[in-house]
Amino acid sequence: MDAIDRKILAVLQADGRLTVTDLAQRIGLSAAPCHRRLRELERSGVISGYRAVIDPGAVGRGFEVLLAVTMDREESVAGFESGLAEIPEVVHAERLFGEPDYFVRVATADIGAFQRLRDERLARLPGVQRLTSTIVMKKVVDNRPLPT
Repeated sequence: MDAIDRKILAVLQADGRLTVTDLAQRIGLSAAPCHRRLRELERSGVISGYRAVIDPGAVGRGFEVLLAVTMDREESVAGFESGLAEIPEVVHAERLFGEPDYFVRVATADIGAFQRLRDERLARLPGVQRLTSTIVMKKVVDNRPLPT
């Protein structure tokens, strides 16, 4: 990966909907070599996909909670993770070293919907010992591009 590839990544992280022609102009290449580089970045897995960033409030999911999850049994990890993957309100989850075992971001319509989700689904996932909830007041940094 060279400086031109890094420019391509930086520009696409800011605006993933650019045409190859617009991308080439922004990084100072002609369209054909820019297209070749872009396809190679995709083929090699450096670029793993493109997606729309959606305002959670606009789709009825404006109430966000960060959950710290502590597990009671290591052998429950696979069941817990597959159960999380089946819950559409789970926006993001990360397994951690140390305590807690997971951080999970959940988006629901309101606190009542979160309470039901927590009590009826999240707390019943395999291996869950403790859930600690923190309500998100405001996103300060969101979708920050990776350094290139």
